[in-house]
Amino acid sequence: MTGRAAQKAESVKLVVLDVDGVMTDGTLLYGTDTHLEMKSFNIKDGLGIKLLQRCGIDVAIITGRTSAAVERRAAELGITELIQGREDKGKALEEVIATRKLDAASVAYMGDDLPDLGAMRLAGLASCPIDAVEAVKNDADWIAPLAGGDGAVRALCDFILQAQGYLPELNDTFR
Repeated sequence: MTGRAAQKAESVKLVVLDVDGVMTDGTLLYGTDTHLEMKSFNIKDGLGIKLLQRCGIDVAIITGRTSAAVERRAAELGITELIQGREDKGKALEEVIATRKLDAASVAYMGDDLPDLGAMRLAGLASCPIDAVEAVKNDADWIAPLAGGDGAVRALCDFILQAQGYLPELNDTFR
């Protein structure tokens, strides 16, 4: 699986991420205010996203829920393509690919649950966190060694950057 997945990762130009269960651990925290919803994001995932962007690989988010916290995190990371409140993620990804005039083979998608399957089947590189549901794992080209919200996105970023030959040079910039 990894050799074929690495081959697919070589041509990735756009990484599309789900949020709950991928960028977060899937836990939703509600406060007493009906508008207060909190999510926990992994800082290492954020750096991985920034490293992709530094190498000319764009990042987008497609999520079934709508959240101000996700909007804020996307803005902090410079992610301009944020699609919230879309249950049909496959259709949403089709629209992104068409708008950007991309070949689906140049898109990586990371999801963790059944609503992600349509997008995963469309993307050239389908990936998921290790704690994804079984049906998603069965459709994945590459499974991150970490759980959602615990560095799975960073692992995907590093996997793509390694496949494209950027990772050693990027690592050296921090020495």
